[in-house]
Amino acid sequence: MCKQVATIIALFGLQAAGIASAPAGEADVLAAEVVPDGEGSWRFTVTVKHGDEGWDHYANRFEIIGSDGAVLGVRTLFHPHVTEQPFTRSLGNVRIGNDVKSVIIRAHDSVHESGGKELIVKLPR
Repeated sequence: MCKQVATIIALFGLQAAGIASAPAGEADVLAAEVVPDGEGSWRFTVTVKHGDEGWDHYANRFEIIGSDGAVLGVRTLFHPHVTEQPFTRSLGNVRIGNDVKSVIIRAHDSVHESGGKELIVKLPR
């Protein structure tokens, strides 16, 4: 058997055993755009990347967090995005006080919750 074929067979065996498949890991925020959405409210368009595996492990929300740790807004993601990675979704009507200069955007997944790459975004005031 040639070396290349043996390697392919070995990799297939590891994948079948669940050893070589990369775990989905945590959900990462890759990019965000924020624009005023009315008096005192904002619209966030957020790009998330996660190795969604299906209903048992997928990115299930992103949050807008104030500098004091308060959750200012939540966009729930109701289904996996297995074939759409990364994906972008919006959340509008997020009320933020005039004293807030920037926010943290973090994503969650159904297994790890938070822990992936977060993004700090300055509000264009």
